[in-house]
Amino acid sequence: MPESVIQKKSFQFALEIIYLYSEMQEQREYVLSKQLLRSGTSIGANVEEASGGQSRKDFLAKMYIAYKEARETKYWLRLIQHSQIVKVDVNNQLTYVNELIRILSSIVKTTEESMN
Repeated sequence: MPESVIQKKSFQFALEIIYLYSEMQEQREYVLSKQLLRSGTSIGANVEEASGGQSRKDFLAKMYIAYKEARETKYWLRLIQHSQIVKVDVNNQLTYVNELIRILSSIVKTTEESMN
């Protein structure tokens, strides 16, 4: 079965987060970078789990977790941007995570509606 748009985008985003994490580690930032790495890569992991879900309810639960992880990732990116604790540009990642949030929100909403 071919990958869905959200699978592709969340995987690509995870790679972007890994690169950003590495850049932050080089600048000796270890706390925020670790939080960002965890939440940013968790989005795609939950999307993958949802794709193999045993039921619609399971699918919905995993997609909702992915949505919440995307929201958390946005929070960490905003903290990094506004604290200026490291010299990195996170504008592209913020744009990307906002797109993921919109897609995941739509998936969750559509799935919930189809279950009622």
